[in-house]
Amino acid sequence: MRIKKGDTVKVIAGKDKGKTGKVLKTFPKEDKVVVEKINIVTKHQKPKGPQNPGGITKVEAPIHVSNVMYFDEKSGKGTKLGYKIENGKKVRFKKSDNQTI
Repeated sequence: MRIKKGDTVKVIAGKDKGKTGKVLKTFPKEDKVVVEKINIVTKHQKPKGPQNPGGITKVEAPIHVSNVMYFDEKSGKGTKLGYKIENGKKVRFKKSDNQTI
């Protein structure tokens, strides 16, 4: 997966198409990411004692990584990512301007 925790991404497909947000969590085995304020779903929770009352809460659900794209804040557009070896280390780079991240 080329998308990492903390990256800013743009949604390119689905109900939140066009929105941008920060990646909060990644699930590499399932190819999914959780993005801040994207793919909000309502969750019904049972009460679990006096400190955790039940109710309906809004939670960010995972979205497939193919539906998001790395967002370059300098250009204001989404860009593809790639890997290359620099000084014996594997680094990510933006394919639009060949700049490392």
